[in-house]
Amino acid sequence: MTNTASFRETNWSSGYYELAIELGSCDDARLQDVLSALWSAAEVRGCFGRTDREPAEQDVVPCSVASLTQFGHLRGQVLLPTGQLVACGCVTVRGGTEGSDWLDFYVPVDALDRAGVAYWAGRPFFRSAVMDDWLAAIGTETYGSATFSLGVVGFSVSGCTDAATLAGVLPDERDIGYLLPQDGGVRYAAANS
Repeated sequence: MTNTASFRETNWSSGYYELAIELGSCDDARLQDVLSALWSAAEVRGCFGRTDREPAEQDVVPCSVASLTQFGHLRGQVLLPTGQLVACGCVTVRGGTEGSDWLDFYVPVDALDRAGVAYWAGRPFFRSAVMDDWLAAIGTETYGSATFSLGVVGFSVSGCTDAATLAGVLPDERDIGYLLPQDGGVRYAAANS
């Protein structure tokens, strides 16, 4: 059986289950605040820059914007609510002059499948209520330490919408989960279609 927490094995090839966070700015200090809060909220074990070596075979790198820039992705291992240890990662999409930065925290679908995480059959994509709720809880805890403009949860959700498009209003029918700041906190609206 493939190790679900392995960096080298085939855990990385079938897409990602994500918590994608729109920061609302393109500021490195803000990105660092959200990155640090998210890594802590998810209780990620380690912080590494490479997938061609296992964690025990490489040095830990700082969980920082500089490391994200250097390596493109940061990777670690995280304990799922089902008890399995799996590989995870984080990447940023910089908005530049066109928009705000995004920070995507992800778990490879291959690792989730090998870990036996239940998902909805008959859908054109992977969807798991367990993963949705867990990622939403991580996003909510992150928001308590470092606010953001929007969070979305689901399979490959990065860039599927933004805070400006939503304009503070959640869609009635949702094929992804939303974390929308409201009244000084963040409201989670689960996928319902």
